[in-house]
Amino acid sequence: MAQSDSAREGSRPVTGSLVPRKDSPGTDIFRNDDGDCIVRSDLGCYLQTELLENGCNIRIRRLHPVCLGGDHYVGCVGEPNIYIIKGSSYRVVQDLSTDKGARVFELHPKCRDGDHYGKIYGTFFIIFQNQGIICSVTDLRTAEHEIIFLLPPEHHNGLYYFGIGKFLTLIKMDEKWGAQFFLYLGLRFEKLESFYSIHPDVLNFFPGGLTLTKGVSISGWKCIKTLHNDSDSPITWSDKVILKVGYAKQKMSTIEHNWSLSAGMSLKAGELTKLITRFQFSFKAEYGGRSIHTEQEDWNEAEEEEESVQVTLEPKKNLYLWQYQLGIGQEPVLFCRDIQFTKENNPPDRIPLPLVP
Repeated sequence: MAQSDSAREGSRPVTGSLVPRKDSPGTDIFRNDDGDCIVRSDLGCYLQTELLENGCNIRIRRLHPVCLGGDHYVGCVGEPNIYIIKGSSYRVVQDLSTDKGARVFELHPKCRDGDHYGKIYGTFFIIFQNQGIICSVTDLRTAEHEIIFLLPPEHHNGLYYFGIGKFLTLIKMDEKWGAQFFLYLGLRFEKLESFYSIHPDVLNFFPGGLTLTKGVSISGWKCIKTLHNDSDSPITWSDKVILKVGYAKQKMSTIEHNWSLSAGMSLKAGELTKLITRFQFSFKAEYGGRSIHTEQEDWNEAEEEEESVQVTLEPKKNLYLWQYQLGIGQEPVLFCRDIQFTKENNPPDRIPLPLVP
């Protein structure tokens, strides 16, 4: 790929990050008796694995339509219930793929509008990140046994907070070691018990995870043909140009090799990776994305296509034909239909895809 938009704009290099829960609605994480679970409502499914750190027995299961669109998802070791919080109410189910045992309750006003929700040993905790407080209750309907703790300033930068047994757990980015999760005893962060890195096969499912396993997104124009007119007269050049158009499926499909998709999933092999890749391009640059929409592009397997071109070249001049491409890491993975000529050997200035507001 020739020159990326970020390079041309003179922006600083992007290191990338997981997308925090606040910027990825419908994404959440919890641990229950089935293992660690990462919910991605935007993909319509969730990932279950034995442990975040080992990535064993990864299964991808669909979300029941009623369980889609939750603001928060909470589970706990030792009980079958999963809590889906949406607006001012919450739904209790025993299986996110079947909606088994569904019940609906109203949230107590004190339990609404939290930034993060979790549960450890029968106690719910609600983190109001901007206020720097943790609210502990035993019942979300009544706010019974409410206790307020201060969220220590050094723990304000968590991307996700959830419960593992008796530990309050947070995921955050480490400048040297990438995505890590830390287990603290109790809700007061009294003691750091242990910390772990997240397995790459699990990271790939997180919003922004491809940034950490494959590299940041790149986009830009690549020169695919140069035309020369060395004569003293204008000439008309008419020919067919061969373009590769579409999605480099094989380069990305390895993400799914260690995933087992449940029978209830309607997506075929490779389709889930396609969705994850497409969303990656829409994320902000700070999360390794490009802040662009690509839904209208050709996401079928990349193939070569002929494009008829006719142009007039002035005497002693050149023309440069460019194609817009997107990649993850240094590998192009999406070849767009957009082509453009320039008279100088500099890529076009415009970005041909719609920007995310």
